[in-house]
Amino acid sequence: MDKNKEMQESALFVMGGVEASHDGMQYGVPKKFRKKKADKIDIQELARQVRAGSRVQLSKAITLIESSNSTHKAQAQELLQELLPHTGNSVRIGITGVPGAGKSSFIEAFGTMLCEMGKKVAVLAIDPSSSLSGGSILGDKTRMEELVKKPNAFVRPSPSAGTLGGVHKKTRETMLICEAAGYDVILIETVGVGQSETYVRGMVDFFLLLVLTGAGDELQGMKKGIMELADAIVVHKADGDNVRLAKKTVSEYKQILHFLQPATPGWMSTAMPVSSWEKKGLDKVWDTIGEFRKTVEANHYWSIRRQNQTRDWFQSMITDHLIDAFYGNPERKEQVQSLERQILNGQLTVTQGVDRLFSDEQ
Repeated sequence: MDKNKEMQESALFVMGGVEASHDGMQYGVPKKFRKKKADKIDIQELARQVRAGSRVQLSKAITLIESSNSTHKAQAQELLQELLPHTGNSVRIGITGVPGAGKSSFIEAFGTMLCEMGKKVAVLAIDPSSSLSGGSILGDKTRMEELVKKPNAFVRPSPSAGTLGGVHKKTRETMLICEAAGYDVILIETVGVGQSETYVRGMVDFFLLLVLTGAGDELQGMKKGIMELADAIVVHKADGDNVRLAKKTVSEYKQILHFLQPATPGWMSTAMPVSSWEKKGLDKVWDTIGEFRKTVEANHYWSIRRQNQTRDWFQSMITDHLIDAFYGNPERKEQVQSLERQILNGQLTVTQGVDRLFSDEQ
């Protein structure tokens, strides 16, 4: 047999390809990639559409607020200035709880009930960011299937982006944008109870803590500071065989709250059972918030708290700005790295390194 024919019949034979470019097409000189210029944002038009109730434009405004781009930051402040006169008309509710307490389930059921009552509800859900990659799943919106269908509801998931306190760094600004858009109930869902969860207390009117039944071991692990800041405690998942235990847990929490200093002057914090699954107790929560607002407005602490919160916000912004300005200096960055090496090599103590960093003599 001919040797060439024998090779063609072999399983190892490879037929020659087309003698041309990769896929038979002729290519010219590769084009250089050019970054598209960002479209100029008309701030006044964006503000108008946000106030008109456009959820698409509201999302765009929040994205602008959360951007770390220097140009976007300036535009965001301009937008806030436009919308600021139209803010402050909502009730701001912070919702936190132990892991697995069902915060998203409660918010969906509670928010849906409020929407059916004719309220406009905005949900700012904060997801924890990875300490390694910095990424976040942002899955809260997918778990609120019924609420997101409501035309008078707006759900915005945001990453915590390393910010302590269970909220996003721009949550306050986002809240103001939602108020300007006409939302009269703002629900802020935090990442869950932790060491710095109390930060959310400094930006809301009413602070709600979700817990599970069985107060015994849970109370041992519960942060006392969180309980002292709660205006109400919801014993969640009070349904089925859990109803009796939920009532017992409510009673235990009421006893504990009786011995704690009130979170808000003139208001006695309370506890109540709620089932989001059976839609029971949700109306009681809203009635409690209504009673709270009436009481606190009567003693003028409603406006006092908001003024205090604005002042605290100003102070925290000063700290953030100082940190950004410090590390934004290239020479200072090199100096920090040099001192770090000396500290790690044992040539300096940490205190000495910090003293050198801020002293005139290097």
